[in-house]
Amino acid sequence: MSDIEIARQAIKKPIAQVAQRLDIPEDALEPYGRDKAKLDADFIKSLGGRKPGKLILVTAINPTKAGEGKTTTTIGLGDALNRLGKKTAIALREPSLGPCFGQKGGATGGGKAQVVPMADINLHFTGDFHAITTAHNLLAAMLDNHIYWGNALGIDSRRVFWPRVLDMNDRALRDTVVSLGGVANGFPRQGRFDITTASEVMAILCLARDLDDLEKRLARIVVAETRDGTAVTAGDLKAASAMAAVLKDAIKPNLVQTLENNPVLIHGGPFANIAHGCNSVIATRTALALADYVVTEAGFGADLGAEKFLDIKCRQAGLTPGLAVVVATVRALKLHGGADDKTLDKEDVAALLRGLPNLLRHVENLGKYGLPVLVAINRFQTDSEAELKAIEDKCTAAGAKAYLCEHWAKGGAGAEALAKAVVETLDKGQSHFKPIYADDLPLTAKIETIAKEIYRAGNVAFAEPAKRRLKALEAAGHGSLPVCIAKTQYSFAADPSMRGAPTGHTLPIREVRLSAGAGFVVAMAGEILSMPGLPRVPAAERIGLTADGEVDGIF
Repeated sequence: MSDIEIARQAIKKPIAQVAQRLDIPEDALEPYGRDKAKLDADFIKSLGGRKPGKLILVTAINPTKAGEGKTTTTIGLGDALNRLGKKTAIALREPSLGPCFGQKGGATGGGKAQVVPMADINLHFTGDFHAITTAHNLLAAMLDNHIYWGNALGIDSRRVFWPRVLDMNDRALRDTVVSLGGVANGFPRQGRFDITTASEVMAILCLARDLDDLEKRLARIVVAETRDGTAVTAGDLKAASAMAAVLKDAIKPNLVQTLENNPVLIHGGPFANIAHGCNSVIATRTALALADYVVTEAGFGADLGAEKFLDIKCRQAGLTPGLAVVVATVRALKLHGGADDKTLDKEDVAALLRGLPNLLRHVENLGKYGLPVLVAINRFQTDSEAELKAIEDKCTAAGAKAYLCEHWAKGGAGAEALAKAVVETLDKGQSHFKPIYADDLPLTAKIETIAKEIYRAGNVAFAEPAKRRLKALEAAGHGSLPVCIAKTQYSFAADPSMRGAPTGHTLPIREVRLSAGAGFVVAMAGEILSMPGLPRVPAAERIGLTADGEVDGIF
């Protein structure tokens, strides 16, 4: 059966019963139908001061078309911990419509390790992304409106940074010209669209601690500059309060359930290749206050999502993860080793061994943060015993034991060995977490640290505009911010064709953007784009409705 067919057969419990697993009272729920709800802000506030549970980060190797199953493993591990009698919550990101209708398809797990209602979560869910899109574009509209009605702030229309956004892959919107059509339509200028998941508003919602912090962060957004280089903010445009009003419900975490009726908080959805790639701080902290164990994921490979989770989210939110789980598959490692994607079902230990350095590099990198690391082998039916043993042996030699996981086929029961290892490791208290760079390191040095320590680049090539921008940001007082490198997810390098574990490559930084409200500086590496395009055959072509009106084709 397909994932969506399995999801349709789920025996879901009323959301109030799922909430009881975390001792959430029914009056703290704001139901969206029978099987999903938002958590009341006053209830979340009442949790302050509770001793937090133990935080488990799930990450992965660099993704390939073969798939790694990071979200599936996160769900399977959460179900397994609950099977062991551990009070566990799962904290995930919300899927974006861009990948759902593009190449990836849905993002709610797979097989018997899924969150439901699958179709709702993958499509409109509770409307959070729509609210973020609206709030972002409200600021864009108020910016252009201010310029039209006299431009009292003296905005230089050549120095407008704030784009518009849409939660859909659409290459035609990467570069645009706005305000055409004459005097009544404003002053023409070049603009662009980003995908909603790359919006700074998305990042702000995911890093804010509460509604008050959200509004303050929104006010700090730098949208443009004057001719003399003075920053113009959303606060200067008097837009922050209206934006916060649009986001007043979107900031509340969403509660759903796994196929095994275990609680899952799904909230926020920044991409990890162009943003910081983690679910919201509010959802994670709420889960930690309610559960003894919290399993969360960070997007794409550990060089992107995990690095940003550890250097940005944990730094800002004061989170201390207890360990990291790196997900890998035999099939994906063979691709990293140069195997033909048409022969992945055949045993090829040689290709696997060539690809294993990618996995081992991620394991070693996470160790630099002071985290104990476990490896989850997400098993496929075609994996041979020789291939599985090769992974286990190499991981053991590297000091990170690998555990065979069959949660896709067996649900939580298929990940119990990993879950027991997670509990044992956490009980030993071996985590000595610290970010990989200090706050007071210059921005250029922070980028170079990530490039050399995590990507294993030989050097960083800063384009002249990027150099000037970094100096200007330092001079304006933004030098203490962490950096968010926007880079291809397919490789440690900026070149997606460089699979495996390349070393000595050059990381080209072509552009630098300030996200003052989110609290980080974005460095655009190589040809990475903040508005993806649809593939030659988009997933949208197979998505539709059944005769019964059910969504079909997401997986």
